Amino acid sequence: MEALSIRTVAQVILLARELDRGEGELRGLVDRMTEEEQAALVAIMWIGRDAFDADEWDEAYATAMAEASTPTADYLIGTPHVADHLEAGLEALGYDVQDEEDALLRRGS
Repeated sequence: MEALSIRTVAQVILLARELDRGEGELRGLVDRMTEEEQAALVAIMWIGRDAFDADEWDEAYATAMAEASTPTADYLIGTPHVADHLEAGLEALGYDVQDEEDALLRRGS
C-alpha cells in the first residue's frame, strides 16, 4: 500500500461522505492521483467490501491496475457506501484512519 498515504484515503473518505457538496473536490483529488494511487484506492475499497481479503493485497492492486477502464472518480462516486468500504479496507489492512480523519476535520480538510 506504499503507493498511497493514509491521509489521502482519509480525504477521499471525508469527501465521499459529503458528495452533495464535495463531488467536484473529490473528482479533482482523485484525478490528480497517479495511476498507481488510483489503483491502490480501488484495491482498498475492494478489500473493504470483501471482494478480496486483506492478505490478497497484491492481487487486488494488480487487478485494479489491469481493469481500470472507467475513470476512477466516476467508479468511486458510483459505488454505494464507498466511504464505508474505504474505511473497512484500511482497517482490514491494519490501518486506523480515524486519527487522520479527525486531523483533517480539525484543519478543515
